[in-house]
Amino acid sequence: MIVVPCEQGSSEWVAARLGIPTASQYHRIVTPKTGKLSAGAHGYICELLAESMMGASLDPFVSEWMERGSDLEDSAIAKYEFDRDVDCTAVGFILHDTVMTGCSPDRLVGDDGGLEIKCPSPRVHVENMLGMSDKYRVQCQGTMWITGRKWWDLMSFHPDMPNAIVRVERDEDYIAKLAAAVIDLTDNLQAAKETLGIAEVATP
Repeated sequence: MIVVPCEQGSSEWVAARLGIPTASQYHRIVTPKTGKLSAGAHGYICELLAESMMGASLDPFVSEWMERGSDLEDSAIAKYEFDRDVDCTAVGFILHDTVMTGCSPDRLVGDDGGLEIKCPSPRVHVENMLGMSDKYRVQCQGTMWITGRKWWDLMSFHPDMPNAIVRVERDEDYIAKLAAAVIDLTDNLQAAKETLGIAEVATP
């Protein structure tokens, strides 16, 4: 993995991930349960091309719950570290060694794990307590592919309710399908850039 030193949410972070597929959007590339290429992948390619041409993210909107999630993240991490008796490491953006794709882990845990935090509305938190969305599992498997880690803890946090934590173990068969789909998308993305005459951005 290639670590891009930056703070998540900073201008450097936005620039590092501009126009390339990221693990948080892998559910748009593959069907979450099967890992097969999704019919919506073409639309995602078009969004990435637009970002490359405009030099700006197409999703600058920050909702009330996104702001709340950002505000609660430190509390969620402190709770996780205390309950699990571990220390977490902050990281900016991570690129895959050979494929132009990346991820922004909420935290790395020890030498083998990672942490993805969701701080949703009360209703969605209860939904997460009953069963995490498949799209989150796609993100976790994708992040493990990029980082080479063995497991990822998926945490839904609400300060007034019990936490929901699911450990997602590395699934090599699923990752192989996911990697093939992402590589196919990046190949199509590169071909489209050449067709449109979009200059390549150097890897940070």
